[in-house]
Amino acid sequence: MSTQQKLMTSWRWWICSLLFVATTVNYLDRQVLSLTYKEFIAPAFGWTDSDYGTITSVFSILYAIISLFAGKFVDWMGTKKGYLIAIGVWSVGAVMHAGCGVATDWIARGALAVSTVSVYLFLLCRGVLALGESGNFPAAIKTTAEYFPKKDRAFATSIFNAGASVGALSAPLMIPPLAKYLGWEWAFIIIGALGFIWMFLWQFMYDKPEASKHVNQAELEYIHQDDVIPGPDRESPAEEKTIPFLQCFKYKQTWSFITGKFFTDGVWWFFLFWAPAYFHDQFDAPASSPLGQGLIFTLYAIVTTVSLVGGYLPKLFVEKKGMNPYGGRMLAMLLFAFLPLMALAAQPLGTSSPWWPAILIGLAGAGHQAWSANIYSTIGDMFPRSAVASITGIGTMAGGIGSMIVQKAAGALFTWADAQGSAFIFLGFEGKPAGYFILFCYCGLAYLLAWGIMKLLVPKYKPIEL
Repeated sequence: MSTQQKLMTSWRWWICSLLFVATTVNYLDRQVLSLTYKEFIAPAFGWTDSDYGTITSVFSILYAIISLFAGKFVDWMGTKKGYLIAIGVWSVGAVMHAGCGVATDWIARGALAVSTVSVYLFLLCRGVLALGESGNFPAAIKTTAEYFPKKDRAFATSIFNAGASVGALSAPLMIPPLAKYLGWEWAFIIIGALGFIWMFLWQFMYDKPEASKHVNQAELEYIHQDDVIPGPDRESPAEEKTIPFLQCFKYKQTWSFITGKFFTDGVWWFFLFWAPAYFHDQFDAPASSPLGQGLIFTLYAIVTTVSLVGGYLPKLFVEKKGMNPYGGRMLAMLLFAFLPLMALAAQPLGTSSPWWPAILIGLAGAGHQAWSANIYSTIGDMFPRSAVASITGIGTMAGGIGSMIVQKAAGALFTWADAQGSAFIFLGFEGKPAGYFILFCYCGLAYLLAWGIMKLLVPKYKPIEL
């Protein structure tokens, strides 16, 4: 180890840990509804799968639309203020859900249907949640581009992106017991309040590397190794030109990112929103039961552990094989695109044991998280730092649109298939199980389709030159 490496500070990893915690809280807040839907909320308000599908799909499209501007907002406000505002808004939205029961009782007096009123109130709360959550990934990716050189960004992204898995992993252990013993309202309040604690930490820990008292010259030079290295006066590199928002869409690199997000984000959100309902419907395993908790925990434990390879593999390709960052990332993404194929076997093997779907969906989810860590990092490879948050927002919008389609289709399909019963058959399965099998087939094939289109759009490493 060189003297420079020995003396180098490691503040960038503390910042990365904050991004991990923010993403964990983000997914905890998002999971409260899915883990309380079947057992607590649906019976209280008389919801159907179609109602739930409407709520999750509207959340997705609002998240998509807002994400189009969230990246630009973060670029405009700056990373520190932009992130603070984002998590503050989504934490307020998360806590607001707790008031839907009381508000429904008050508004639905008389002729109004409880289910209809409650759906609209939850849509309002999900809208506020989407408004704030849309800023998480643009801010986190921008922070990663500020604090890490290109060769380390996929690994750093995989670490903070693992917060999605850890949040989903912690959720079944925390949320159903809170809902069962304190009431579903308190689950929203307690989990939502975690964001306010994070805001305090971010306020006092984050500054740009050039301004941070915790980053020494050696670490600063390491961070900026892809640029002109700053001098001893710690001045930042020359300000990069910005890309006008509409001009972003003229680049094939932007459309490659859009494609990758559109086809695959809906898969992850389908697992996130519907896995608890799937285990409840197919195996009579409510989220608050030991079996339900065990199945969901197993699923996300696999996602969490396996997905960490997602950031290391391209780093290995770049450093050991001498590939350029984009080439190494695309090769890694091709390998990860095969893992979701495991979902094709979840329904057939589920006839013998509920643990098979938990394991196979977990492997498919791990493939998504590994894929996601790398597709986000392609933005930093191709675009100047000044445009990273904007491109991230555009891609996140595309992912939200794809997710909206998947969620709405899933809710409508499950309600219809359940009503049809044995009259609806798909590959040997009848009724709602046949509906789940159809969705699993899409989830398994989406990544290879996305990778093929991305490779056609941007076959070789070609950074944007302004």
